[in-house]
Amino acid sequence: MSQSTHFNLYATPPHQCSYLPSLQAMTVFIDPHFPKDTSLYNTLSQHGFRRSGEHLYRPHCHSCEACIPVRLPVRLFKPRRSQRRIWKKNQDLTVSAVAKQFNGEHFDLYCRYLAARHPGAGMDKPTPESYMQFLTSSWSMTVFYEFRWQRQLLAIAVVDQFDKGLSAVYTFFDPDYPHRSLGVYAILWEIEQTQHLQRDWLYLGYWIKECQKMCYKIEYQPLEYYFNGRWQTFPGE
Repeated sequence: MSQSTHFNLYATPPHQCSYLPSLQAMTVFIDPHFPKDTSLYNTLSQHGFRRSGEHLYRPHCHSCEACIPVRLPVRLFKPRRSQRRIWKKNQDLTVSAVAKQFNGEHFDLYCRYLAARHPGAGMDKPTPESYMQFLTSSWSMTVFYEFRWQRQLLAIAVVDQFDKGLSAVYTFFDPDYPHRSLGVYAILWEIEQTQHLQRDWLYLGYWIKECQKMCYKIEYQPLEYYFNGRWQTFPGE
């Protein structure tokens, strides 16, 4: 994105935070009509923005700074002992890249995952349309990675690619295999894939200390966080 690029930012009305329900949240997003591409995505990711469907956004709450953008410099990553065990446990899985198009097998797994992990959260009754609108866009370089044991689909990692890194958009997996820790394994695999593609960072979205579903990202070190307009080394636990 050149220095002469200009676009409007729009803010949502205050609404109940989906991560910290006792608080009100606001989000800013790029003008939906502004032309987007991976170059813009790459630049805005370095300033804490994420993609959801066609939109590039970031939290912009007046009284809360709980959502912290985080990324992992993959060349410096050193797995913990528990992560090494999970990596070894899942070496019988095969991973394949497929195009960002609707797949009934993927959608069925997505529905099962949401029903098990997010019941009653407003996400557990998806449609094929809402599924694709959430995970894909017309302009992003998005890849669906299939994790299979023999021929059985166990997980899908949705990943965006741009110049400086990869962005972990969303991961969903078979809830009947908790012993595999498929969510952890998917991130470990994405770290290796980022290294393989010779990109610098894996963007992991927002870390929220007070939210159990989002605080796991601290387990991947050395984590960097975006605060006061710059990336800083995360102090860890």
